[in-house]
Amino acid sequence: MSQELVMERGVEDSKQWARILYIIHALTFFFSLGMLSFVPLIVNYVKRPETSGTMVYTHHTWMIRSFWFYALWMALGFVLFATIIGIPLAWLVWGVAWVWKAYRLIRGFLDLNSNKAMPV
Repeated sequence: MSQELVMERGVEDSKQWARILYIIHALTFFFSLGMLSFVPLIVNYVKRPETSGTMVYTHHTWMIRSFWFYALWMALGFVLFATIIGIPLAWLVWGVAWVWKAYRLIRGFLDLNSNKAMPV
């Protein structure tokens, strides 16, 4: 006996929006180091209430948290960079933050396509 996952139309539309937002977050991340990510972040905040009660809601929360934690770590790197002694540590913080954000975007996109909710 074969089982088939049936989604309602609204969830499929929400998933498509989330896919587009993952792609836009990734593009702004790779081409501006996340400085332009506030644009898809606003859309995440607008679209998240529409997905309440679905697994897509967790993906919007995942993207929002990814943005804010990345911004926090980048700001910490800038504070460290302002001191002569902290410059090597700033580069380390920025590198780790970049890899972490890339991981979050890739994992979120792959889990969305596998119909998995994010652990938030």
